[in-house]
Amino acid sequence: ADKDKAEWTGAKKFSMKDRYTETVLSSEQISKILPHRYPFLLVDRVVEMEPGKRAVGIKCVTANEPQFTGHFPDRPIMPGVLMIEAMAQLGGLICLQPPISEDDGSQKIFFFTGVSGVRWKSPVTPGDMLCMEMNLIDFDERLGFAKLTGKAYVGGKIAVSVEEFTFALAR
Repeated sequence: ADKDKAEWTGAKKFSMKDRYTETVLSSEQISKILPHRYPFLLVDRVVEMEPGKRAVGIKCVTANEPQFTGHFPDRPIMPGVLMIEAMAQLGGLICLQPPISEDDGSQKIFFFTGVSGVRWKSPVTPGDMLCMEMNLIDFDERLGFAKLTGKAYVGGKIAVSVEEFTFALAR
């Protein structure tokens, strides 16, 4: 009985792991930048950002998301294309703010135009927190094209890596 008491952690201690993670962009702020909405808005918050260069975002994966009714009913796994889309949305957050996109009051959209060098390393399932990092490699201001690279982790282990994302700014 004493051994069971010593192993019990309790909710308070588990909740402390997130205590020092500052939210840089909340879901409400993300919704003002990205045009996506439920069920396709796949970035819940941004916890680190260097404007025009890189960002770290979080997607909390939950069992009640619509894709899990069919992918797969007996073993729910987040579809790889949705992991890529979540990372692309984080890349869009980098590209739709100064200094890449000037804030002139007009709504701009970056279109996701390509992806290469994708490697899935482990499945992402309900209850996981997909922690994504996107880095801007290049931005051609004249043409409005951006190239980014990214990785996503669950529990400190890589879930997916992408060598290159490409985006085009709709003018």
